[in-house]
Amino acid sequence: MPPEKITSIAITRITPAGAETAEDVVAIEEPLEIRAAWTADGEPREKNISVTMRTPGDDYDLAAGFLFTEGLIRAGDIESIRHWGSPNQVRVALQPHARIDASKLDRHFYTTSSCGVCGKTSIDAVSIAAAPLPLSEPVSADVVHELPRALQGAQTAFNATGGVHGAALFDRDGRLLRLREDVGRHNAVDKVIGSYVRANESPFANTILTVSSRGSFEIVQKAIVAGIPVVVFIGGPSSLAVDLARRFNVTLVGFVRDGRFNVYSGAASTRSRPRDLAR
Repeated sequence: MPPEKITSIAITRITPAGAETAEDVVAIEEPLEIRAAWTADGEPREKNISVTMRTPGDDYDLAAGFLFTEGLIRAGDIESIRHWGSPNQVRVALQPHARIDASKLDRHFYTTSSCGVCGKTSIDAVSIAAAPLPLSEPVSADVVHELPRALQGAQTAFNATGGVHGAALFDRDGRLLRLREDVGRHNAVDKVIGSYVRANESPFANTILTVSSRGSFEIVQKAIVAGIPVVVFIGGPSSLAVDLARRFNVTLVGFVRDGRFNVYSGAASTRSRPRDLAR
């Protein structure tokens, strides 16, 4: 049976008529410890890589996506993933050929549901794991306008609670490919990407990542590592997210609402294709 993502709690509801006892549905938030096991120099190695606050469910996707988007593993490196000791611990065993560079573990990973890996301050760190993406074809503005509606319409946990983020991959025609939800927007992104990494698939080059939140550095970083060329945020991006997108050729769109949106990275074609985003 899949883990519960939402729960019902007793509350006091205040209305114009006064106070009343009621029930409300909220998203569940619990810690997840991600461990990795590999062999280096003929010796078995195992380490706690991260503790993240997440919504239970799709934990294997989250673990795979986190290790991949942080540049610790590549697609095809995973031998197995399973819960280890409790529902809040996941162990990722790597293939015999794969190993984790110990130098990348100098910084202990601790993430919360409100931010990604806190403390990242340099875009140069991303350059180690990724190169600028190739320029891609324009994306229709009509498609961009439809993404928030399509995203929210598929978010079952959000529609029940109003308390989780959604991340989804769409093709360039706006067709939904895959969606994941989590109290952490970065977790939702890792879950989407990780679902493909686990299957050793990488259909990212012609996709649009859409996230139901503001735009953070960590999410743009994860898109770059996966090779996703277009990122759309329902809210606005941070300055570092914009800087990163511009440096790595990511089209970055924000504030998609009320028939308009802002293009922060990637040129808006207003002549030959007035309804398109040009890269």
